[in-house]
Amino acid sequence: MKPLFVVISAPSGAGKTTLCDLLLQTYPEFCYSVSCTTRYPRFGEEDGIDYHFLPNETFERFIKEEKFLEYALVHDNYYGTLKQPIYDVLNERQSMLLDIDVKGAAQVRKHIAGLPQSDPLRSGFVDIFISPPSMEELRRRLETRGTDAPEVIEKRLLNAQEEMSHSGEYMYQVVNDQLEIALRQLCDIINVKGQII
Repeated sequence: MKPLFVVISAPSGAGKTTLCDLLLQTYPEFCYSVSCTTRYPRFGEEDGIDYHFLPNETFERFIKEEKFLEYALVHDNYYGTLKQPIYDVLNERQSMLLDIDVKGAAQVRKHIAGLPQSDPLRSGFVDIFISPPSMEELRRRLETRGTDAPEVIEKRLLNAQEEMSHSGEYMYQVVNDQLEIALRQLCDIINVKGQII
């Protein structure tokens, strides 16, 4: 299988985390991209596993040095994806899975468009948007989780509509109505894109 750089986006509640976990179990040659952040670790989070926790000065230096594939400032904290770990994985003939929001994916797409065709980031690039079957089902899933207050759920649903308006910018779209079918569709995409022609 040729090394792939797979970017997956989805609105909150569409099942992206579950599908990413299942993909990593299905394809042991895939690594999960660990993002950088300047926020403090939450209870139980480990540096290098959940995030790479960086001081502000380091993050801002990396921005100036153009070390990020994408980055954003969210609620006074930076979040970003370093280029080098992705190249390291691809150069070892393995694949990288990056779970990111639509704004980050747009930055990644823009960066990749400027790379030569032979660049491993470009030659192995695949982006996939995962949608819920409907807004009603998304609301039901968010309410069933029982982790968010009603006003947070409303905000997530508004965000979901905005994110889903960008789904056409992705190479592939998968509707997660039934988990097994959605997983099979993701595997089909990876198997086709990973073929060495």
